[in-house]
Amino acid sequence: MAEVEREAMEYDVVIVGAGPAGLSAAIRLKQLDADCNVVVLEKGSEVGAHILSGAVLDPIGLDALMPDWKEKGAPIKTKVEEDNFYMLGEAGKIRVPNFPMPPLMNNHGNYIVSMANVCRWMAEQAEELGVEIFPGMACSELVYGDNGEIKGVVAGEFGISADGTKGDGYEPGMELHGKYVFLSEGVRGSLSKQVIAKYDLDAGKEPQKYGLGMKEIWEIDPAKHKEGTVTHTMGWPLNSNAGGGSFIYHIENNQVYVGFVVHLGYKNPHVFPYMEFQRFKHHPMVAELLKGGKRVAYGARAITEGGYQSMPKMVAPGVALLGCSVGMVNVPRIKGNHNAMLSGKAAAEAAYDAIQAGRAGDELTAYEEDVRSGEIGKDLKKVRNVKPLWSKYGLVTSLAVGGFDMWTNTFGFSLLGTLGHGKSDAEATEKADKHKKIDYPKPDGKLSFDRLTNVAFSFTNHDESQPAHLTLKDPSVPVNINLPEYAGPSARYCPAGVYEFVEEDGKDPRFVINFQNCVHCKTCDIKDPTQNIVWTTPQGGDGPNYPNM
Repeated sequence: MAEVEREAMEYDVVIVGAGPAGLSAAIRLKQLDADCNVVVLEKGSEVGAHILSGAVLDPIGLDALMPDWKEKGAPIKTKVEEDNFYMLGEAGKIRVPNFPMPPLMNNHGNYIVSMANVCRWMAEQAEELGVEIFPGMACSELVYGDNGEIKGVVAGEFGISADGTKGDGYEPGMELHGKYVFLSEGVRGSLSKQVIAKYDLDAGKEPQKYGLGMKEIWEIDPAKHKEGTVTHTMGWPLNSNAGGGSFIYHIENNQVYVGFVVHLGYKNPHVFPYMEFQRFKHHPMVAELLKGGKRVAYGARAITEGGYQSMPKMVAPGVALLGCSVGMVNVPRIKGNHNAMLSGKAAAEAAYDAIQAGRAGDELTAYEEDVRSGEIGKDLKKVRNVKPLWSKYGLVTSLAVGGFDMWTNTFGFSLLGTLGHGKSDAEATEKADKHKKIDYPKPDGKLSFDRLTNVAFSFTNHDESQPAHLTLKDPSVPVNINLPEYAGPSARYCPAGVYEFVEEDGKDPRFVINFQNCVHCKTCDIKDPTQNIVWTTPQGGDGPNYPNM
């Protein structure tokens, strides 16, 4: 498509992604200079459509950005009133007391929120300040300047047929140029991935680690609802098969967020993260809570878990990576939205200073320095060893040693220094013949559901006439390598049933990609053992349409 001619629009700052990081950057830029020309491009059909989050929000980021957020009517109302932590066995549970936990694990002063709704509200605040926000505008390409700097993106290209040719309704899209481009695409964004590779931004860093987070919203019996209650669990059903755990958050209107996270560094390719989530809901504690209720929404997304030592360099000529494009989740707290907001604010301030000084297209080194030495760096440094301890030594050791390390970090030092992760999640996957197949119970249709039924509750839609946004570097690898050597793990690690191996009598196996089911979690791009699957952005507006996730 290199021969396509496109119109160009000029801005001071172009922001890709209307999540908490991108919107915070846009708001801060307009706070600093009302005349700053800012555009935000969002691939979802509306702001919030692709936002999936736990979410217990630490308001520190919003406090720094908009101290009067309460007066402005932010949809942040449910204070955490009760904080519970349990170790689960198959039929029982043990309550872990709160008092031995490091102070940073305390949820006092935090709020249970819908981040989709928070981002919709933030978009309103940004537009009131004069920010241009264009939803349904996927950014498919980077635009480079004469000196190799990134000067913009291509957005809004539509009408490419399934075979890659231009259809009758083809629209070439536009180039949006800026003095600086901010990539706030979230986890494993396609443009961010290109920037990291092109400029070797992850050189000398530990490999990024990830988890797969799945969530359902349930309406439950009002007699069982305790607004403001936060519950986390570890242990069963994952046990030694994989790291991870659950969250159950009681929000308004007799609703609860029921979520489950599986760390993607698991070795056994027979692990089926989605079915682990469904099995979890049959634990007596959870089943009793949900009995008589109904599931009203479902979603899934990858979570960055590598922490401080896995954050790549955040800037290259003309571009800065924000929020989860870098990986700013505090893993033991299961929180990253506060850091995303702080990163957007820091990037905006660095860009404002640069533009005021007459600069453009260079590296915003002040942004990176702010992140690493400021509140974000301090937050992530304290917990940097929890994830590698868990990955290498298991749950019990990570709780004991990791908890001690977090306590010492509270006082400014660590006896462990900074531990490494070693392998990527793809490299951690071992051959199938080293592990036993796991027998998962069939969903009952009341508490647990098959994937395709649940995907319908993510309100996912893709135009089937477009090229698949999930591509293979080598089409022969799934059947010739992944199936015989790894038992075809893509059929299990995908939480939306996108991938399947079709085996018919008398015929060779076929690998089928049902891209219409994709909820944009990026797990395939991360966990595929041969790194053969590449996630790219589909047409703007396609994908999940989460109501209030």
